[in-house]
Amino acid sequence: MYHSFENLEVWKKAYRLIIQIYSAFSSTKEYFIRDQILRSSLSIPSNIAEGAERNSKQEFIRFLHIAKGSCGELRTQLMIARDLKLMDNAEEFINQTIEISSMLHGLIKKIEASQNKTSKQ
Repeated sequence: MYHSFENLEVWKKAYRLIIQIYSAFSSTKEYFIRDQILRSSLSIPSNIAEGAERNSKQEFIRFLHIAKGSCGELRTQLMIARDLKLMDNAEEFINQTIEISSMLHGLIKKIEASQNKTSKQ
């Protein structure tokens, strides 16, 4: 198990993303989408951290799946914001969500593989 979620590259990227998104949306008056975007972006690093702190590979995997779901939710919301012309740099954020989602997928597979290796021994 991981001793510190802060050392996970995927957590670092998700953490930086929420900081960037918060800065980009801090002055927008479109509350209906701003609040949803902030909630889903905050959920990604929060669920990674919560799962890592559970001290169970199965629980960690479960929370990584939740973070991955939030990543898809965020990507959808950013696409809507882009298409409604509510933000200029949506594409940059969308690309970051794709990268984070891919990293989460890889981490899930890595933990599952180590879990399978342990159960076969």
